[in-house]
Amino acid sequence: MDTRHMRYFMALAETLHFGRAAERMNMSQPPFSRQIAMIEHTLGVKLFERNSRNVALTPAGKHFMKDCRNVLGQFEEACRDVRLVASGMKGELRFGFMMHAAHSVVPQLVQLYAEARSDVRLVLDERTPTEIDEMLVAGTLDAAVTFDCGYAPHLQTVLLARERLRIIMRKDHPLATAGQIGPEELRVEKIIAAPAATAPALRSAINSYFLARGIVPHVVLEPRLQHTIIQLVAKGLGVALIPASLCTELGAGLMSRALTDAPQLDVVLRAPVTTKNPAVSTFMEIGKSIQRTLL
Repeated sequence: MDTRHMRYFMALAETLHFGRAAERMNMSQPPFSRQIAMIEHTLGVKLFERNSRNVALTPAGKHFMKDCRNVLGQFEEACRDVRLVASGMKGELRFGFMMHAAHSVVPQLVQLYAEARSDVRLVLDERTPTEIDEMLVAGTLDAAVTFDCGYAPHLQTVLLARERLRIIMRKDHPLATAGQIGPEELRVEKIIAAPAATAPALRSAINSYFLARGIVPHVVLEPRLQHTIIQLVAKGLGVALIPASLCTELGAGLMSRALTDAPQLDVVLRAPVTTKNPAVSTFMEIGKSIQRTLL
C-alpha cells in the first residue's frame, strides 16, 4: 500500500461510482476495479458494498476514508514544505548578533525579514564578536551581525552601519563638565574595556585611539559584556568607551559624552560564502536595504 493506492480508494469513496472514479484516475474501469479489489485483499477488509446499482462504503471503509484523507493531506503538505524550504521560503535561520546591535540594527533587520519570510523560523543567538566569528566558521550560525574585523574571503559581508564610540562616566565625575574629551584628558583615567579575546575590533579601536597620541590606556577591568561594563562604571570603578547605540539607555547616575575624533567601527552582516541554507540570500538582501537607509 502506498499513496497511489490511497488515491484510488479516495476516488471511489468520494464518487461511489466505478466509472467516474476510474475516469478521475485516468484509467479504464476494469484495471481500476482490480486495484480496488487488490486494496481490499491486501488489507483483508471489505471497504465497499457493491451491487448492480449502488456502491456504498462499509463502516471500515468510512473510517479508512477519514484516515486516508488525513494521510494524503499531510503528504501533500510535506511536498509543499520541502519545495518552500528549498526555495528559502520556509525553514530555519540561525542568526547571531552582538549585544549592542540589539540597540541598533537588529530589531529592524529581524522585523523586515519576518515580514518577508513569515514561514522561516528565526533562531536568535546573542553572542560576543569572537564567538560569532567562530560559530560562522563552524556552521552553527547561518548569519550574524558583528564588527568588521577585516578581510574574510570565507564570508559574504554587508556593511550595515558605522558607529562611533562615546565615553560614559558617572554624572559626578570631573570630566562630566569638561569642554572636550580626548586621549589627553583620559591619560590618567581608569578605563574599563572588553578584552581583545572577546571583542578584538572594539578593543583595537580603543587602544589605537590612545596610542595615536602616544598614550597607553590604563585598563583596570576587562569584563566580556558591555552591560557589565556599564554597571561597573555606575559603581565609580572607571570610565568606558562604548558604542553610541548603548548610550541611549544608561542609568540615572550615568552620562555619555562625545569624544574628540571619536573612533568609528563598521557594523556588518556576515554569512558563510559556502552556506547551504537558501533562506540566507533574502536575509543578506534585506541587510543591503538597511544599509541604504543607515549609511
